[in-house]
Amino acid sequence: MSHANKQHGFTLIELMLAMTFISILLLAIAVTTIQISNIYNKGITMREVNQMGRTISDELQRSIGSSTPFDVTPKDSADNSATNTSHYVVRKSGGQNIAGRLCLGDYTYAWNYGKAIAGEGGATVYNKYTGSDSNIPVRFVKVRDPSGALCSDPTLMITKANAVEMLSSGDRDLVVHNFSIAQTKSDAATSQAIYAISVTIGTNDRQQLTANDASCKPPAEGTGDENYCSVNQFDIIARAGNKSEGGN
Repeated sequence: MSHANKQHGFTLIELMLAMTFISILLLAIAVTTIQISNIYNKGITMREVNQMGRTISDELQRSIGSSTPFDVTPKDSADNSATNTSHYVVRKSGGQNIAGRLCLGDYTYAWNYGKAIAGEGGATVYNKYTGSDSNIPVRFVKVRDPSGALCSDPTLMITKANAVEMLSSGDRDLVVHNFSIAQTKSDAATSQAIYAISVTIGTNDRQQLTANDASCKPPAEGTGDENYCSVNQFDIIARAGNKSEGGN
């Protein structure tokens, strides 16, 4: 007796269920990949901001530590009078700080705020290089300036050959958003003084930043890419006039 071969296949419903399952699986993989990528990009952005902040903080602490006590009364950027010996120059526009300079011994530090670099509100860049390098934005530079001329005469521009840019823009367009320094204590007997410094560093996507550049907007409010936005404030305490116990 012969038997006819019977062939069994998937029914249409089974095929639809299988395709639905595969589609859901692929969608889940895509969503997970996007989330991992976002977390990675956010982490890289935060790491760059923190690294630059630590570098600048350490640099300022070393320079202040090797300096004698100095005056940090904010000096207007147009004031080049011989009687004003402040080591801290502030540039304002529309009532807001947009740049500054700090002269410490052999070196002067100069910076432009992110809003000035972006030209926000008509703000112009104050700290510029001389000559053909004037189109290169100054972010936070360390300038060889033993005489402190850049603070004595704030109208002087910076010679690029004497400067080292400490705040690389990188892929995240890093800038200084705020800088302040104040003398908190002084001791005439030991010729020492303590200074409190606050530096805010972050990315410069103007669409992602809050009005005062102190933080990034919540995801629901920002119009840029939130994963490429990070702002951090670095508070520094430094002592000028450090001496060894032998007084050397």
